Amino acid sequence: MTLYRGQTYIASGLASILNATTPFFGVIVATIFLPDERATILKVVGVIIGFAGVVLMFGVPTESQNTFAQLAILAATLSYAFAGAYGRKFKTMAINPIVTAAGQISGATFILIPITYVVEGLPSLTEITMETWVSVVSLAIFSTAIAYILYFKILEKAGATNLLLVTLLVPISAILLGSIFLNEVLEASHFVGMLIIAIGLSAIDGRLWKWSAQQFAKDTRE
Repeated sequence: MTLYRGQTYIASGLASILNATTPFFGVIVATIFLPDERATILKVVGVIIGFAGVVLMFGVPTESQNTFAQLAILAATLSYAFAGAYGRKFKTMAINPIVTAAGQISGATFILIPITYVVEGLPSLTEITMETWVSVVSLAIFSTAIAYILYFKILEKAGATNLLLVTLLVPISAILLGSIFLNEVLEASHFVGMLIIAIGLSAIDGRLWKWSAQQFAKDTRE
């Protein structure tokens, strides 16, 4: 909700760049609280490279915008990092990801209902169209329920640091979908940014870079 509120006051490009700081916080929080996910040089370098790719795709913001909204988005990204680290404990408890997702969404719903009532008030049911209902149901099923089941499953298998890297892929998805469905033009900077993000992700994963280093060392000895 904090992220949503912040996005209503600043440009989408700046919001995407701020949201892409999630892996930075993820690496820091995981290093502090998760002994098996300590930061490595490759992870830090990969996050920096990936973030540079996001900035290249959207450009560096030049206009002064709502500072509170920017801080709200940064607070949301920090909360993502803590949520990922906290969620790792469910792995040791052997709780099914479906149960975890159901508990989180149900708890969040009970908390947000009174907050929504105070902030937005009661909606007028007569003004809600069928298109709105379809959008809400689709958002609830595909973008929330199924998404969080996958979230906790990936968190269990891949860890908090790798899970939070998805925020580096959000700008790519947004730009590609905009090109396909909204006829937006893809520029050279978009493709270069995607390539840089891919390089950053490969560095964080580390396997390709370690293999290349081993091959280089082997060739040097020979």
